[in-house]
Amino acid sequence: MDSQCSSSVGSRATIGGVGNINSTPISARIESYEGGEKKCISDVRRTFCLFVTFDLLFVTLLWIIELNVNGGVQEQLKTEVLKYDYHKSFFDIFLLAVFRFAALILAYAVCKLRHWWAIAITTAITTGFLIVKVVVSKLLSQGAFGYLLPIVSFILAWIETWLLDFKVLPQEAGDEIRYLSVQNALDREPLLHPGPITDGQFYSPPESMADSDEDLDDKYYLEKPIV
Repeated sequence: MDSQCSSSVGSRATIGGVGNINSTPISARIESYEGGEKKCISDVRRTFCLFVTFDLLFVTLLWIIELNVNGGVQEQLKTEVLKYDYHKSFFDIFLLAVFRFAALILAYAVCKLRHWWAIAITTAITTGFLIVKVVVSKLLSQGAFGYLLPIVSFILAWIETWLLDFKVLPQEAGDEIRYLSVQNALDREPLLHPGPITDGQFYSPPESMADSDEDLDDKYYLEKPIV
């Protein structure tokens, strides 16, 4: 009797242990996804914001080099900023990079938008402005920087569009779908998992030896023939 009880307890404890083992991976996954949700910004979105910052810094560096090559930074700043000429100045290309940086950081880092309309506006404005400036202005007659600054600004703007539309938004949408699926799977499980069963839950008192002897004596006297 004791051996049967102990085997029953062992089997139930094993079943409880299996239930706990099966539930552990889902709990770990839901905790990992909740930790990801608590982050201020996702990793891929942070990479996008870093590239937007690189766009501004790279265009600024090229513009400073252009100012230094053409006669000194201070003199060229007076010519291109204070005496701004749309046909000859590169100052507007620098302002275009500042506009892209401010709009995209505000939209995708501060407001955390999950739509492409903001970058569509900045890319459309950048593309239209650069095309008109190259056609109308006389930048191509000012040496290598007349080609370099418009081309670099155009390429960086479209790389930002590709990075957001094909990397940031799809990956964040996939992460959200996986998080919801894991959360739904966890909600369908019972709230209380069966734990290991102790001996006290299945206790059977040992048989009394005295009662057993009396029962045997009674049975003997009843079966004994009366003389």
